[in-house]
Amino acid sequence: MKTLREVSCGETVTVKKLSGDGPVKRRIMDMGITKGVGIYVRKVAPLGDPVEVTVRGYELSLRKADAEMIEVE
Repeated sequence: MKTLREVSCGETVTVKKLSGDGPVKRRIMDMGITKGVGIYVRKVAPLGDPVEVTVRGYELSLRKADAEMIEVE
């Protein structure tokens, strides 16, 4: 199992599964991150927080804790 947090800068991955509790999972899904969508990792901050990604044509910054809830392949 690989999470979005472990993905290197410049990689493109596909969302496999979202974990987490109701409200947190809902918030991630509201950002457009759903099963099967492609995510391009643009930039990872020096300490790993936040992770900047491109999803569905727009840019997002995700906290490390949120990135850990997104399983990718």
